[in-house]
Amino acid sequence: MEIKLAENYGFCFGVKRAIEIAEESKNASTYGPLIHNREEINRLEENFNVVTSHEIDELKNTDKVIIRTHGIVKDELKTLKESGKEIIDATCPFVTKPQEIAQDMSAQGYKVIIFGDENHPEVKGVKSYASNTPIVVMCVEDLKDRYLGPKVAVVSQTTRKIKEFLKITNYLIENVKEVRIFNTICNATFENQEAAFNLSKEADIMIVIGGKNSSNTKQLLSIALQNCDDSYLIETEKELMLEWFKDKKLCGITAGASTPDWIIQKIIESIRNISV
Repeated sequence: MEIKLAENYGFCFGVKRAIEIAEESKNASTYGPLIHNREEINRLEENFNVVTSHEIDELKNTDKVIIRTHGIVKDELKTLKESGKEIIDATCPFVTKPQEIAQDMSAQGYKVIIFGDENHPEVKGVKSYASNTPIVVMCVEDLKDRYLGPKVAVVSQTTRKIKEFLKITNYLIENVKEVRIFNTICNATFENQEAAFNLSKEADIMIVIGGKNSSNTKQLLSIALQNCDDSYLIETEKELMLEWFKDKKLCGITAGASTPDWIIQKIIESIRNISV
């Protein structure tokens, strides 16, 4: 069986930067998971004593706090800065951008519309920067029957699908007098998604590697399934099932933006060792 990697996959700039920051910081706590990959989080804890805290109260005995790649809510960042602790901001610059736009546009009287998952930490952070109450949507249907006002500004969670974003922006242009559109989808996300789509058209089986709580990884699985019914999302090589590979000739592999190369290589090696 042939194994083929997607043209673009794995670590993005923001995640790579955050990992390097954590490794250099050592003996620190992150507020929330630094990235959405449990295996890499465990590696950072074991080798660099970078531990994950999920509540601000858990940070009382910590001198150094790392802000995760997805960013945090504005008021929580203010609280941490006022605590006197050393704050190390590993927020991805591509996430900081929609935060700034939400703050800027809302101050100018625009209704801010965020395309993304309201429960995702990145979206919670962006939402907190708007001085008025923003609208968070996952699809065009979420906008229907909503009062949007005379002028809106729209941003996207960095890991969403560009085609869905375009549907939302087209609807807004048709229904709102003034629309400011900011394409805040990360280039790496778009390139990974396009590469996964192309590979899934020729593969008999697609293995998507990454955290199951990772938005961009789940998007890759959704895209792979459009062309390849035998597409699976796994976090480690232990999840591979022998029967998946029966009679398969080409195994396509892609990985989410929070997936380190050492995990990808372990899974590739395990697939190579499978005999069916």
